[in-house]
Amino acid sequence: MQIVSGIDKNVRTAIAIGKFDGVHKGHMKLLHEIISHRDEGLLPLVFTFKGSVSDFYSGNKSMVLTTDEEKLKLLEDAGIGSVYMMSINKDTVSYDPEAFVREILVEKLHAGLIAAGGDLSFGYKGRGNMSLLERLSEGGALYRTAAIEKVKHEDQVISSTLIRNEVSSGNMERAGAMLGRAYSLEGMVVHGKKLGRTIGIPTANVIPDDEKLMPPFGVYSSVVELGDRQFKGITNIGVKPTVSDEPCVTAETHIFDFDEDIYGAGIRVSLVRFVRPEKKFGDIDSLKEQMLTDITGIRNSA
Repeated sequence: MQIVSGIDKNVRTAIAIGKFDGVHKGHMKLLHEIISHRDEGLLPLVFTFKGSVSDFYSGNKSMVLTTDEEKLKLLEDAGIGSVYMMSINKDTVSYDPEAFVREILVEKLHAGLIAAGGDLSFGYKGRGNMSLLERLSEGGALYRTAAIEKVKHEDQVISSTLIRNEVSSGNMERAGAMLGRAYSLEGMVVHGKKLGRTIGIPTANVIPDDEKLMPPFGVYSSVVELGDRQFKGITNIGVKPTVSDEPCVTAETHIFDFDEDIYGAGIRVSLVRFVRPEKKFGDIDSLKEQMLTDITGIRNSA
C-alpha cells in the first residue's frame, strides 16, 4: 500500500472518492468499478479522508468502524495499491469545489475516471457533487464519471451509519452481512494479569484504539487471524469486572487449540456472534465454570 501525495504526470488514474469507514459491500462495489478500468491503463486510486467534517465542526471524536490503519489494510486486501488521504482541517473544509476538482483530482492525481456514490458531497459546505463533476469533465473529454448505485441488504441501503448502529446493538451477524465479513478489530497482543493461564484458559489480550467502535460488553464467538493463519476462539469485550476495577476496555480472546507465545504480535479478531453479556461473578471458580460452558457452546455451534 502506497500513500501518495501526487501521481506521476505520465500516469492516469481511476479514482474512487469516499470516507470508506468499514469498507463495506457498498464500498466494495465502488472499488470493483475503478479496478475494472485497470485494463485501460488507469491506475486504481482511492481518495479518502482522515477525520470527518462533522467532527471538525463539533469538536467531538466519532467512533469508527475502521481505524485508518485497518482501513488501509482492507483497501489493500481489496486490490488497491494507492491511496490519497486528505486531512480534514480549516483549509480543506473551505476548499472551493471547482478548485478541488481542478487542482487535486485533475492536476495532482491525473484523473481519467472519477467514481463515487450518487450522494457524493465535497468542498466548501459540501457544494461539490456528481453533477459538478460531470459538468467539469468537459463532456468526458477531461475525465469520465461513474455514479455507483447503492447496495441494499434486506431492502435497506447499506451505509456506515447503519452498520455502526448494528454493531452498537450487538447485532454482529447483521453487521457482518452488510460488511461482507465479520466485524473485526486489530492490535498488538499485550500482557494482562495472566489469570486465564492460571485457570487453564489463556487469552490473547488486545487494547482497542480509542476511536474504534466497540459492541456491547460481553462474550462473542470469534475468529483470530495471525499472519496467514486462522483460528476459532471466544472473545470477551469489556472491563473484566470479576478480576479488575480498572475502566480500561480490552478484547480478551481464548484461541481454541492454540498454545504459542504471541506477545507483541499483531492479530485481527473478528467478532462473529454475540453469546452473552459481560457479568461479574462471585469468585474465580464461577467465572471458569461459565467460560467452559461458553467455550463448549461455541464449539458445538461451529
